[in-house]
Amino acid sequence: MPRTPEHVLQRLDWTVIRRLDGMLQGDYRTVFRGNGLDLADIREYVPGDDVRYIDWNVTARMDVPYVREYLEEREISAHFLLDLSPSMDFGTAQTKKLDLLIDLVGALSRVLTRRGNRVGAVLYGGVVERVIPARTGRIQVLRILDELMDRPRPKSAPFTRLGDLLETAARTITRRSLLFVVSDLITAPGWERALGGLARRHEVVAVRITDPREHDLPDIGAIYMTDAETGEQLFIDTSDPRFRARFAEIARRREEQLLATFRRTHVDVLSLSTEADLLTSILRFATRRKLAHGKRQGAIGAGGSVTAWAGAG
Repeated sequence: MPRTPEHVLQRLDWTVIRRLDGMLQGDYRTVFRGNGLDLADIREYVPGDDVRYIDWNVTARMDVPYVREYLEEREISAHFLLDLSPSMDFGTAQTKKLDLLIDLVGALSRVLTRRGNRVGAVLYGGVVERVIPARTGRIQVLRILDELMDRPRPKSAPFTRLGDLLETAARTITRRSLLFVVSDLITAPGWERALGGLARRHEVVAVRITDPREHDLPDIGAIYMTDAETGEQLFIDTSDPRFRARFAEIARRREEQLLATFRRTHVDVLSLSTEADLLTSILRFATRRKLAHGKRQGAIGAGGSVTAWAGAG
């Protein structure tokens, strides 16, 4: 059977979408909270307010906490900011990272549109290729999947600059929205500031897609490795335990830096691996997000520290 957007959506409907939609049920607004909002006013903080809405610029000027008030719409406007650079075509486990990205977008966008919400996308593959405005309905989901599946896949491209994708989103998505930044985060530095800027204006979820061989190099002897971004080849000996140890240490330090960035920008992270089940990963993330929201609200209701919770992320 050919791999078409319609077939992908049909498969996801049986394996992910129906089960995910059913399991979320009344928790839907808790998981996808804080979006589809227009700024209405800024006022002084009172116990019980959601600390995520503190306006830090006004707070710094006034020396007391101020929060932003929003007018909530019934519908959510969600956008997928998609890193389609050549490194996303890598995979050594059950699937490629790009295939996992397509399944994630198909599943989440269909869950959202089934409830009347709008979804759009920004496509990046070395440069920003296309901006798909947010619309609702199954046809919109199929359109996004078609754009992802029919685009040509270059063998090499300029080294990924995720900041370009995030800055384009900041310019083109003017209404407060739910943003999914989907990437393997193999990128040039400098994207962190753009992510923080988006998180101050929108509800941002970072979706990090990885393959186990990116942090755990197996002993398979002497091989040539090719940089998916530039096409450059490097001869290495994976049987050398010192080389594998250095590789693992670099991966560990990079992991720590990424986690620190997400804590600093107060962005939640959904981690997806090519060897893991998509539905299980999404539900684990949803459960963690709901628990964190409940603890935060409980602490504020009990007179918890605004500063402490703001720093907790």
